[in-house]
Amino acid sequence: MTERTLRLARIIWDYHQLHQEPQPADVIVALGTNDLRVAECAAELYHRGFGRTIVCTGGIAHGEDLLATRWPVSEAEMYARVLGRAGVPSRKTLLETRALNTAQNFAYTRALLDSKGIAPRNILIAVKPFMQRRAWATLQVEWPGMPATLASPRLSLDEYFTADLTPEKIVNILVGDLQRIWVYADKGYSAPQPVPDEVKQAYDELVRLGFDRHLIAS
Repeated sequence: MTERTLRLARIIWDYHQLHQEPQPADVIVALGTNDLRVAECAAELYHRGFGRTIVCTGGIAHGEDLLATRWPVSEAEMYARVLGRAGVPSRKTLLETRALNTAQNFAYTRALLDSKGIAPRNILIAVKPFMQRRAWATLQVEWPGMPATLASPRLSLDEYFTADLTPEKIVNILVGDLQRIWVYADKGYSAPQPVPDEVKQAYDELVRLGFDRHLIAS
């Protein structure tokens, strides 16, 4: 991958992050995805006293797209395995295994907590770095008024790449997640977010370069 492409991708990577300082909360909500480092982040937050309960939310949400996991169980169940290995007591973990998208992550987590008689005063959302903004925008629609902060693995774009999460794959996902910011806002699925010209220009250029595999029909 060229340095030009990486430079454009870093602009979008930085935009997706809100750089909030995580605050202690009644519940940590770990949003499911194909990156188990989010579960590791949630475990670290728990051990540092940032939450008393962790909700792992995510079903088998992706089949053949770029976010496919090939895991035999749901994202939530895979997260729970990571939490167990990290020493989080199972009694402190709740599983929400139906959610197929970010809106459902919040809606079903909210319903699960209600069913358990848990009424959190605030939540801490553990999420991959470039899902922060969209998670935040979705929260405003699905759980309006819930005080929250965000936390992610502290990685640069270049540090985020792995053998499975390759630069080619991640840049495509970055571009697609950016498009969802305005498409989902237009549909009422999430709250509108300002998109600086520099970010839109980076998006347009990356699409022209062929990074369009995660785009949705708008």
